Amino acid sequence: MSLVQLDIKGISYSQTQSGAYALVLTEIKGNRTLPIIIGAFEAQSIAIALEKEIKPPRPLTHDLFKTFSERFQINVLQVIIHKLVDGVFFSSLVCEKDGAEEIIDARTSDAIALATRFNAPIYTYETILEKAGIFLKLEAEDIVSDTSELDMDELLTETTKEEDEDPLKRMSLQELNNQLQIAIEQEDYETAAHLRDEISKR
Repeated sequence: MSLVQLDIKGISYSQTQSGAYALVLTEIKGNRTLPIIIGAFEAQSIAIALEKEIKPPRPLTHDLFKTFSERFQINVLQVIIHKLVDGVFFSSLVCEKDGAEEIIDARTSDAIALATRFNAPIYTYETILEKAGIFLKLEAEDIVSDTSELDMDELLTETTKEEDEDPLKRMSLQELNNQLQIAIEQEDYETAAHLRDEISKR
C-alpha cells in the first residue's frame, strides 16, 4: 500500500463536540483533507509546538517524552496513521536507536504532537485517505493555521467534555447521508467528518 505524506493545515474549534478541536491534515501533493477530532489537551500541545515562541512554565507530557528520548538517544523518524476503525484513527511511531528501528503504537493526537517536536513527517495510507479524506476548498476563516489566533489561555485550561447526548444518534441513516451531502456542499468539514464517523459506525 502506498503512503501519502500529510501536513498540518491547522486547528479549529469543533462545532460538533463540546470541548473538542478539529485537527486538519492535508496531503502535500493533493487537495484532500483529513479532519481528526482531538481533545483540548492534545490541541494545546500541538498548538504550543507549532507556535515556537510560546513556552509553558513547566514541560508538557509530550515535551517530557522528547527530553527523555533525546537523553537516551532515541529519535522519532516518522508517524504513520495506519488504520481507521469506527471513526477512530490508529497510528504508529517509527523510532530509531543505535541504527535499529522500533514501531510503537500511539494515539493519533499524541503521535502528531510528538511529530511536531521531532520534525518527523506524517504519513497515512492511500486507502485511508480514500475512505476518510474530504475534498474541500478550505476557507481561511474556517482554519486556524496561525495558532496565535487560538485562545491559548482557554487551551491551557480547558478540559475535554462529552455532550450528554449526540443528536446525530437520533437520525436515520438516510438523514445522515443527506446531512453529509449538505455539509460537503457548504464546505463544513468538521460537521462532515462527524457525520461520516456516525455513518461508519452504523
